[in-house]
Amino acid sequence: MAALIVNDVMTHPIETISMDDSVETIQNIFEQSHYHHLIVHGDQGRCVGVISDRDLLKNISPFIGKMGERTADRSLLNRRAHQIMTRQLVAVRSNTALRSAARVMLDHRISCLPVLDQQGCCTGIITLRDIVRWAVEEIEHPGESEARQAA
Repeated sequence: MAALIVNDVMTHPIETISMDDSVETIQNIFEQSHYHHLIVHGDQGRCVGVISDRDLLKNISPFIGKMGERTADRSLLNRRAHQIMTRQLVAVRSNTALRSAARVMLDHRISCLPVLDQQGCCTGIITLRDIVRWAVEEIEHPGESEARQAA
């Protein structure tokens, strides 16, 4: 039995944004997609940061679109991705053992890991949800993931 690796359960393709995309653009992507994390790319498509839906919530006013909205609240939407992204990347490669990736997430108290190639470009993302989804499928249908992996 081969060890399960990140590539077996990661999410791809992924949603990426540039460092200069606005918070309003980021908010629209989160509202229109099922994603909870966006990968921020820089020069040559290299991964330079991550923005979670929680990062977004910390950086927008709860008064936007409400009666109490002020100009200052609205101006927060003009901020850029590089101003709110997490820059201290913790990432893995696609051939990293799944248990190692899960341990990294637990140890760093993070909910996702960008999956990078040798050039630093993001090829996917592994999240706690991906790991839980795999675990539930494995509990419900033991061994089927190994059979799919071998095929």
